Formats: sequence, structure tokens, C-alpha cells
Amino acid sequence: MSTRAKERLHRLVDALPASELRAAERFLEYLHHTGSASLYHRLMAAATDDEPETPTEADAVREGLADIQAGRVISHEELKRELDLA
Repeated sequence: MSTRAKERLHRLVDALPASELRAAERFLEYLHHTGSASLYHRLMAAATDDEPETPTEADAVREGLADIQAGRVISHEELKRELDLA
């Protein structure tokens, strides 16, 4: 990695609000441990799913949309707390 890229990363980290430091730390640790085999790279290299949606998948989508309409959701902040990112 170039020195300029590292300097930019340091500036970004320095500018983060304290509430986001743990999330940034976890993400950087993830990148460090996975390297080029990261989930992002694997997803980007994966073949496009061209199979038709199954009845089970369609049911899951309908269930999810019904949950949203019924208010059975959690906030972004709640999710961050559950994942220990808050």
C-alpha cells in the first residue's frame, strides 16, 4: 500500500466520531485477517444467480415484507448494539 493511501486512511480514522471507532476497528481487523479472500472479493467474483426464485424464497420475501408492514423491525442503533458495534 502506498504511503499516500495510508496517510488518507489515518486521516479518515482521526476524523471518525468516537461512536464509530469500534466498528472501524472491527472492520479493519476483518480486512487484516481475510486479506484477498474477503467476503467482498468472493461476492464480486461469484457467478450471477440466474436461477428462478423458488417458492420458499418467495415465501420468505413475503414474510419479510409483512414484518416490515407490521412494524416487526429493529432500528439501526439496536442492530449495532446486538452486533456489539455501538
